[in-house]
Amino acid sequence: MPTAENSLRTYRRVLSVAGSDSGGGAGIQADLKTFSALDCYGTTAVTALTAQNTQGVTGIQQVPASFVQAQMDAVLSDIGTDAVKIGMLFSTDIIWTVSQVLAQAKAPRVVLDPVMVAQSGDKLLEDRAIEVMCRELMPLADLITPNLPEAEAILERKIPDFTSMQRAVRDLCAFGSKAVLLKGGHLQDSASVDLLYLREGDRCLPLHAEHVSTINNHGTGCTLSSAVAAFLARGMEMEEAVGKGKEYITRAIQAGASYRLGRGHGPVHHFYAIWE
Repeated sequence: MPTAENSLRTYRRVLSVAGSDSGGGAGIQADLKTFSALDCYGTTAVTALTAQNTQGVTGIQQVPASFVQAQMDAVLSDIGTDAVKIGMLFSTDIIWTVSQVLAQAKAPRVVLDPVMVAQSGDKLLEDRAIEVMCRELMPLADLITPNLPEAEAILERKIPDFTSMQRAVRDLCAFGSKAVLLKGGHLQDSASVDLLYLREGDRCLPLHAEHVSTINNHGTGCTLSSAVAAFLARGMEMEEAVGKGKEYITRAIQAGASYRLGRGHGPVHHFYAIWE
């Protein structure tokens, strides 16, 4: 006979391990908005504090790696999680610590967004940390979601066209992840073409979306990776989760284009389906 306790509903849970954006458009703040908009309960482990607005980053304060671990341990030991989204990690120490916690916890459905540079051009990852991220963290990821400049930094070569993207996704997947979503927005084509590569079956799937002309594109990468993590937490397979994530970010960009916030790159509209 069911008891009152085991008949209670549960949340779909997503843990974000990322930096804080005081302007609210990217990082932990964008992740929590995305999780909420997509019917998930968000938890966090903050890796760095940024003094940031729509015009750029004016300061970064790293959180000690031991305290990043303490946050992750606190969440995972009690609340647990159905997916993990990883964003800005900033330093080698934090990358190593996060990889150790995830491996020990056998964390499910890990989405890694290898954040290196902010929309404003400010660096968010130490140069020497890229190698450690590739070696320690990528093998634990179900999906990595680099944009073209990030992929070029990882592979140490230019990716000038779609044909080059097809080669790049396979080389990126060789670091150990199960899948790669390479974001092609920097190609400046009329359409925004991303490329999803699934290691199982050696499949490359182009994802097309209408290009939206707007300066409100702060936090698009954070939002997309968080959306995919949310859909994975809800039980979707990778291909469907990425497709749904792409649809969500496209609609959030479209809805946010008619707003003005600050004097620089404004945010997308995370709650377009809830309020105007």
